[in-house]
Amino acid sequence: DRRKLHTAPVGQAFRLRPFHILVATGGGYAGYRKYEDYKLEQLEKRGIEVPVRLASEWEVALYKSVPTRLLSRAWGRLNQVELPTWLRKPVYSLYIWTFGVNMKEAAVEDLHHYRNLSEFFRRKLKPQARPVCCVHSVISPSDGKILNFGQVKNCEVEQVKGVTYSLESFLGPRIATEEMHFSQAPPGNSFQQQLVTKEGNELYHCVIYLAPGDYHCFHSPTDWTVSHRRHFPGSLMSVNPGVARWIKELFCHNERVVLTGDWKHGFFSLTAVGATNVGSIRIYFDQDLHTNSPSYSKGSYNDFSFISNNNKEGIPMRKGEHLGEFNLGSTIVLIFEAPKDFKFNLKAGQKIRFGEALGSL
Repeated sequence: DRRKLHTAPVGQAFRLRPFHILVATGGGYAGYRKYEDYKLEQLEKRGIEVPVRLASEWEVALYKSVPTRLLSRAWGRLNQVELPTWLRKPVYSLYIWTFGVNMKEAAVEDLHHYRNLSEFFRRKLKPQARPVCCVHSVISPSDGKILNFGQVKNCEVEQVKGVTYSLESFLGPRIATEEMHFSQAPPGNSFQQQLVTKEGNELYHCVIYLAPGDYHCFHSPTDWTVSHRRHFPGSLMSVNPGVARWIKELFCHNERVVLTGDWKHGFFSLTAVGATNVGSIRIYFDQDLHTNSPSYSKGSYNDFSFISNNNKEGIPMRKGEHLGEFNLGSTIVLIFEAPKDFKFNLKAGQKIRFGEALGSL
């Protein structure tokens, strides 16, 4: 009457599939990189200059093997789960303590008001919390940390000091001249020269990193008109300063939404770059945009024009106007044309808040 116990062969029970090996190895390596980033941050706080060490191709491939897109979608769904009222204050208080959130600036300070983590991440500010600078022509579109800024040189843009990415890879091929007011430059000119519409102007850039504790909405940095949206599906690797210093062309690997148009001095663009747990990038006036889809073709992108038969001007944006939001925190990259006497009022590494001046003529 004894029952037979059926057991699978040991080899079959402990069989490891390639996917599991990649996830375990990639996850372990990502954890190691986080520890290395922490050590670098401590050295920077002590004023010690850290030499640049770029990741090799196999390191980038290993990092990209971590299913960050899947994890980000799972994180997004978890964020939308409604928390019991009694649990909200302990959960949000832990987040506030961990990331240094200033709830006195929030439009609603009562933590019980936020039904889930997603609502808490996307909390709005009190109207007086972020006065918009009226004197300078370009303001910060978000809260964050200035990673880099300056003139674009040799079609390369610095994501952090000493680490660059290709301007053309980041923005993608030129958009048709009938939609954008690009210069009618000869085909032999560089991509950078083709973006500049007025003689004597230069191309400038500014990179702002939004930490998890920052205000997650972003706004229009100046008065301009948005003519075109280009969405690049891609990886969702971390974009914190340590990783940006380690992986060349990090912003070109990651999912991003490029808004292009023009302002009073010519070409203007704002790019929202996705990151780990930030698969959701929302542009308020663009209901057709859907980010972090389950599948995508590597190197692909899709375009959408805001210029139509009924709307020849595109989408006009006023300085400080609400533009979009991230689900957690990420990076904003501004690339724009301006006269040679444009000056930034910034220092690399400084903290900045939405509404404060970036630069002016």
